[in-house]
Amino acid sequence: MSDNRLEIRNLHARIAGGETILKGVDLIVPSGEVHALMGPNGSGKSTLAKLMAGDPSYEVLDGDILIDGESVLELEPDERARAGLYLAFQYPVEVPGVSIANFLRLALNARREEGDEVGVMEFYAKLQRAVKALDWDESIIERNLHEGFSGGEKKRSEVLQLLVLEPRYAILDESDSGLDVDALKVVANGVNAARGPNFGALVITHYQRLLNYIVPDMVHVMSSGRVIESGPKELAMDLDAKGYDWIREKHGITASGDAVAHA
Repeated sequence: MSDNRLEIRNLHARIAGGETILKGVDLIVPSGEVHALMGPNGSGKSTLAKLMAGDPSYEVLDGDILIDGESVLELEPDERARAGLYLAFQYPVEVPGVSIANFLRLALNARREEGDEVGVMEFYAKLQRAVKALDWDESIIERNLHEGFSGGEKKRSEVLQLLVLEPRYAILDESDSGLDVDALKVVANGVNAARGPNFGALVITHYQRLLNYIVPDMVHVMSSGRVIESGPKELAMDLDAKGYDWIREKHGITASGDAVAHA
């Protein structure tokens, strides 16, 4: 297998000094593919996303996180971003006083070598193409980052950042949360525009509806801090029809996460 992949290897982790949440997560997202990660509330999906991005609120007890074969566990969040990782937050924060345009130009240049900064004209051309792909008015780029944005606008802004920054791998943490159908389609179109041989994505969601618009190459299901099943896109349809209790029972897991003893 090629080393061009995002890999989670036997990851165990907990809230710093507290409860263990991830209990042996194994997951591979090859470059060029979009995978979906589904699971009920409390299964560990958002914890996994934050850990991959380097959130210091959590500590790794065992296992590894690798980008293209290289461990990133010892890297700070900004170093992981420079290594090609991007996280679209479930709840994007507001940044008063910093316009979207200025933020993105700074972020883009921070990932490049000194002396290789993107030129103003090149940057704005890139930004305008991304805005157009998201069917947004260009005036949005002068607004302060997420300040006064609706939930849908914040999610669209996160995808705008994805298109401009062009990471190697993206983690989209519940980017469909709180979106109506029209906003969902816009966000999905943006993610689909980023697809290509040098881009991999892990789309984290509760619901199958997002996967009607972002068709995944593979679906993974988390429960009780680990991935319990992986399969083709039809797995998401089965979950939508039968619910998470169905797949937990299939694997002998109770709602509390304990294994069921079979005679």
